[in-house]
Amino acid sequence: MLSDLRAIVGDDHVFDGRGSSHVDDWTGRFRGHTDVVVRPGSTDEVREVLRVVRAHGRVVVAQGGNTGLVGGGVPLSGEVVMSLTRLNHVGVPDVAARQIEVGAGATVEAVQQAAAAVGLRYPVDFGSRGSATIGGTIATNAGGVNVLRYGSTRAQVVGLEAVLADGSIVSTMAGLMKDNTGYDLRGLMCGSEGTLGIITKAVLRLVPAHEHRETVMVGCASVDDALDVVTMVCGASESIDAAELMTRRGVDLVAEVVGAHRPFEAEWYLLIESSTSREADGTLARLLERRDPVAVADSPGRREALWRLRDEHTSSIATLGVPLKYDVTVPLRSMSDFVSDARTAVSAFDPEAEVIVFGHAADGNLHVNVIGANLEDHRGFDAAVLGAVSRFGGSISAEHGIGVAKREWLHLSRSADEIAVMRAIKRALDPDGVLNPNVLLPADGSN
Repeated sequence: MLSDLRAIVGDDHVFDGRGSSHVDDWTGRFRGHTDVVVRPGSTDEVREVLRVVRAHGRVVVAQGGNTGLVGGGVPLSGEVVMSLTRLNHVGVPDVAARQIEVGAGATVEAVQQAAAAVGLRYPVDFGSRGSATIGGTIATNAGGVNVLRYGSTRAQVVGLEAVLADGSIVSTMAGLMKDNTGYDLRGLMCGSEGTLGIITKAVLRLVPAHEHRETVMVGCASVDDALDVVTMVCGASESIDAAELMTRRGVDLVAEVVGAHRPFEAEWYLLIESSTSREADGTLARLLERRDPVAVADSPGRREALWRLRDEHTSSIATLGVPLKYDVTVPLRSMSDFVSDARTAVSAFDPEAEVIVFGHAADGNLHVNVIGANLEDHRGFDAAVLGAVSRFGGSISAEHGIGVAKREWLHLSRSADEIAVMRAIKRALDPDGVLNPNVLLPADGSN
């Protein structure tokens, strides 16, 4: 097999992955093993690699920037790792169509920079932008801080190319805004976590790069208080890009770890940003002039400092040890009760565990981090947090995917009939189970 793979991609792009960064995820929670990492450089090479792997009775895990948080790209059972980082082409943006063609291995930041160079913007954004790849973000339907205004990754994908397990290629790379010709194969690949096909290219939607931004941080007494602020500003302005919620504990931790400056002290912090093509007129500041405390970014440096308090949450939490991470969505009306119930349930299971919450206040997506937990007993914490999500009618995965971490809990968000349909789709497109067989769908078939 190694000889065949080297003949396809070259000697430098096939190597033993044991002990490499390809065998564990960013959190350090999931660690696997592999004797083969292969890096194809084109769609045809992806197809040929799959042909060889299948012929030798092996299976594949596709991997991009390996910034996932649920173990979805980890070779837990010794799978061949197909790294797509060589597919990093970033095309010239089509300004008229507001689109750009990119390879699956291009980073989010590289796409953002290409768009910015022509006065446009790729709106998907999050802290790992410099290493997360487009293919991975499509495969997980990544969200980020601008979902409120622009939607998740799925909303940005106007064209896509993917190689199926049998070597077939599906392609909608024309980038047509309207194409009502049957099943949406492009949409099917978004959020499929590498189980249905290996994404090799995409055409992405770009939006105007609004030159003028307003960034304000507000101190709030409670989750409900923060939601009242979000409701007010979103009702008064159509230019709100982001509304990010953080706790006192989280902000204090970031300040301690990275030396960031806290503008004030509060129980909850709400970071709100708007952008327009018109000269900034202080709309946000006026809307919030009766609030106290409030910090208004009056310079690019001040804006960066406020955003740093939000962007550094994940890395700062990781300094406390390997966290259990829960990326969930609940109805806005239930956010406050969910936070309280989740904390109570975690404490009941382990009084020594600490819970740090942050997330996207306007869309109900919260990141619940459990620190100091015994990872061997993670099912108890899973039941505590994800059970609370289910009680409030939420989703156990908002933007990170199901991966390995949540596959046995999928029934909390999907009915038995829905899971059966997903299994049928998987069998139809990958009957031999070649593509990422250990993620998303429950292992035993009972749910």
